[in-house]
Formats: sequence, structure tokens, C-alpha cells
Amino acid sequence: MNAPIILVPGFWLGAWAWDEVAAVLRADGHDVTALTLPGLESADADRSGITLSDHVDAIVKAVRAAPAPVVLVVHSAAGFSGYAASDRVPERIAAMVYVDTAAGKGALDPDFAEPEKPMVWKEIEAEENLDGLTEEQKETFRQRAVPVPGAVLREELELTNDARRDIPSTLICTGFTAEQYQSYAREHADWAFLAGVPELRHATWINLPTSHWPMWSRPKKLAEIIGGVAMAARPRVGQEQ
Repeated sequence: MNAPIILVPGFWLGAWAWDEVAAVLRADGHDVTALTLPGLESADADRSGITLSDHVDAIVKAVRAAPAPVVLVVHSAAGFSGYAASDRVPERIAAMVYVDTAAGKGALDPDFAEPEKPMVWKEIEAEENLDGLTEEQKETFRQRAVPVPGAVLREELELTNDARRDIPSTLICTGFTAEQYQSYAREHADWAFLAGVPELRHATWINLPTSHWPMWSRPKKLAEIIGGVAMAARPRVGQEQ
């Protein structure tokens, strides 16, 4: 049996962001669950008390509910909650996949003082790689984006389980190359987004030149990579059962 796959989107997104990738994976016979993290259900959701710990709890709950150790796929800022989840239940994670992100440690933005962080399109255009996204996809993003709870950015979680470092990890690099990611991790140890990279004992780097949202710009290729990880995880799944 292939390892079950759990897909976690980054900021402003819900499970819907993975629809195309999930459809391809399911058509290939994979067991797929896409998550909407707490507070990201809708623009009207109450997110005033949502923290990073709540996001980690939601991921851990999904991992524990799976029938076998999973491939946990995290995108963008979910690199923080995903890596923290791997610290909680490393025995239930057959492999990690980081989609244009890495193993984040510390607070995303400890000085962020607002109750929530909305998506500001001008900032997205100025700061992120939008290669390959259609105008329709951009408009859908603008219309469906949900503010992120402010406490998610401020909270710092302590990681204590060394076993997380042994989980096979695939880092899919889209907006930046693998060489750039590795160079930044070496040269900027204080960058929270990359702080966990030196800890990973079994890291595989894959270049997939496209937007920061490859689930929209290159869904079939992204699904192919994720599916390959799930198939390769079979021996580890068998060992855990």
C-alpha cells in the first residue's frame, strides 16, 4: 500500500487550493486528504483565538487518523506547522514533502501585532513568483483568500523530538532553486523559514521552476512528484505497521 497523503496549504488558503493535485493523485489510486487549517474556513470564521499550536494540533489529528504513516505535504508557511507536527508524531510520518518551503522553526513573525494578516495582492505581486498562473487562477486566489490569524505568526513552539530529523524529506523548489535554498540556509541561520534545514538527515532537493503556487501552475508535475514519494515510502510504512 502506498502511504496515505495529507496536503496542507499555506497562508490564506483552504483545502480547495489542492483540488487539481488531489484529483490527479486520487486518479492514480492514492489515499489523499487535503486540510483547511483552523481559522481559514472562510472570511467569516472566528480566528481571534487561533494559534500556531491549533494548526499543529489539526495536522497531528489528521496524521493520527490515517490508516498508516503518511506523506505529509506542506506548502509555504505551513512549513512551520508541518515541521512542528513531525516533532509530535514522527512515527506516524513516512515522509515529508516541502513545497516551496522548508522546515521552519521559531516564530514566523514575532513582531506582528495585528489580530490577523489579510492577503494584500500588491504585496504578492511585488514579493512572490507568479510564473505560470493564469489570470483566472489569480482572481480565484484574490476572491477566496482568507486572513491568517495573527497569533499563528507570533507563536514559537519548542521542538524536542530528535526523531523528526530522520524523516525522509523532499524539498520541492519552485520560486527559488535548490542551490539558493541551501545557500540561504547556510548563510542565514537566523532565518526562521530555513532554520530546520540543517537538522534534516535525509533531504532530497528537487527543482520545479514555476510559481510559488505549483498546485495551480504545474499541478500534474507536482502530483507526480508527491505520488512518487508516497510509492517510495512503502517500505517505511510496512515497518511501522
